[in-house]
Amino acid sequence: MTAALLLTGIAELTTNTPAPGDPTGTITDAALLLVDGVVAWAGPEGDADAAVAARAAFADTTVHDVGGRAVIPGFVDAHTHLVFGGDRADEFEARMSGTPYTAGGIRRTVAATRAATEDELRARLAGFVAELHRQGTTTFEVKTGYDLTVDGEARLARLAAEVTGEVTFLGAHVVPAEFTGDREAYLDLVCGPMLDAVRPHARWIDVFCEEGAFTPEETRRILRAGTAAGLPARLHGNQLGYGAGVRLAVEAGAASVDHCTYLSDDDVAALAGSEVVATLLPGVEFSTRHPYPDARRLLDAGVTVALASDCNPGTSFTSSMPLMIALAVREMGMTPAEAVHAATAGGARALRRSDVGHLGAGARADLVVLDAPTRVHLAYRPGVPLVREVYVAGAPV
Repeated sequence: MTAALLLTGIAELTTNTPAPGDPTGTITDAALLLVDGVVAWAGPEGDADAAVAARAAFADTTVHDVGGRAVIPGFVDAHTHLVFGGDRADEFEARMSGTPYTAGGIRRTVAATRAATEDELRARLAGFVAELHRQGTTTFEVKTGYDLTVDGEARLARLAAEVTGEVTFLGAHVVPAEFTGDREAYLDLVCGPMLDAVRPHARWIDVFCEEGAFTPEETRRILRAGTAAGLPARLHGNQLGYGAGVRLAVEAGAASVDHCTYLSDDDVAALAGSEVVATLLPGVEFSTRHPYPDARRLLDAGVTVALASDCNPGTSFTSSMPLMIALAVREMGMTPAEAVHAATAGGARALRRSDVGHLGAGARADLVVLDAPTRVHLAYRPGVPLVREVYVAGAPV
């Protein structure tokens, strides 16, 4: 016989299963039935007894009253850099005093990561995963890119694969110092031996297409090598200024293009005419004092938007998706409902996942119980730890 968990007393349930006029599929005074780690039913609490009775095979149904709180899907953080050594707090302090951000600080983290032992990296990664869970993140992507040698990138990918199936090869983060005089040799390494070493552990390939990182021509070459090896494309683009990143992402059929801080009208139109998700990373703008992306402009054009933390030691050392939601509402023109949708269903779209980011029947039972009556409080009460309970595949974390 199969055990089931029935959550009752839900003041507001965000399912992200679209209803007429409501893309968030919101149900008030709701209940949610979980069976074998997936969502079996969601609806008004008054219908819950009938829902359970219709599933008479479930002999052991535990009822959990959440006490008038809101329930949302678990956050899907589709952009993180969690495997690294060292710290760059001094850079943050300097930026807050007026020093502009450039991509050069990445090499400092590369040196610290190369020097770290595997046990040190694994322990730190485990700490970040626990931190993510405490803040309601149940699905997350992790990039390599902080070693930039063949064996080192394979090590980072293997460690990341221990905690997530969403591992991204980012050998094209920056050109390491030892290749400063021979970029072509490093491109050969990324597209050949490094890609081969990382591929068994990775699902995606990514390139930092930006001034100071990789040119459009180099980006195109690396993405083609990755996709030929079976790794679909993602892309860092249009973070530090206007550029070709968005158009390259559309050309490559990338799952997402991330940052999107500086967009031309043509960039927005290209995104609107494609399946590429615009993943916005407001923690970066908070930490670098760059302008925030204009999410309202993208949404009004019909672009699918995701929110992610970009947790990394240089430009966004936070794993808090609730903070991303608050920043998106305050600084980027999103409503609370749109921001929560972008942090859940939008992130799932950016990872091309249909099993997470929503609470429709058949979804993996990843959810968050908020210590609040509505999701609006995620923006209304910024900085307050509102995540009360987290479930991954129906089990409490």
